[in-house]
Amino acid sequence: MDNNYTLRRLRYALDINDVTMINIFKLSEYEMTPSHLTNLFKPEDDEGYVECSDQAMESFLNGFISHKRGKKEGPTKKSNLSLLTNNIILKKIRIALEFKEDDMLKIFKLADVDVSKSEITALFRREGHKHYKECGDQFFRNFLTGLTIRYRAEDMHSKAPSPNPLPKEGEIS
Repeated sequence: MDNNYTLRRLRYALDINDVTMINIFKLSEYEMTPSHLTNLFKPEDDEGYVECSDQAMESFLNGFISHKRGKKEGPTKKSNLSLLTNNIILKKIRIALEFKEDDMLKIFKLADVDVSKSEITALFRREGHKHYKECGDQFFRNFLTGLTIRYRAEDMHSKAPSPNPLPKEGEIS
């Protein structure tokens, strides 16, 4: 999956502003400037578009975990990932948001995807494990859609003005 797309969708789903985004990157000791961040969110065909590298995406996800759960004490462990996969991204989001299997099932249900607990756990197994399942792009998009529905729907309900009650029969409004 395209890292820019993932970063953009996460930002929207969780309603993260620019200042918070930059602070999240800082938590993982990644230098992010406001102009660079803006360029990451531009459409691919716009002038100034910058591709989000796996290193930048992983730094964001690690910072996001620290942002949500608190920074771990001790030395920062440097990653030796050769390729950032949908499975790894999904796992880091799950860790940051402290989702259990039931939470994951609910997120997928919001996106109208029926998935079992065993299918969820297969996504988080080590690559090479006999029950490992690769998280495809469409499956990952559905997760991001469910995440958006969960967090944006809550946000929309809390900001929505209370509707005017309908007049009772015989009343004039």
